[in-house]
Amino acid sequence: MPHRTNIVLDENIVQEAMSIGQIKTKRALIDMAIREFIAKRKKPNIMDLKGMGGIREDYDYKVLRTRNLPKLK
Repeated sequence: MPHRTNIVLDENIVQEAMSIGQIKTKRALIDMAIREFIAKRKKPNIMDLKGMGGIREDYDYKVLRTRNLPKLK
């Protein structure tokens, strides 16, 4: 359900965001920003998953960085 409101925005960042996102209207920009904000906040933080079966307690990503892997051609 649409809700009308007035907000003061920094025109420079609005124009930059519209250009980067190839968005034609401020309304579409605000709608997209709110939807992306909600989606990001609903996504679990990877560190919160530790101990939930997805990441082992003894997992050490630093060890993987030091392994000698074959060079790609």
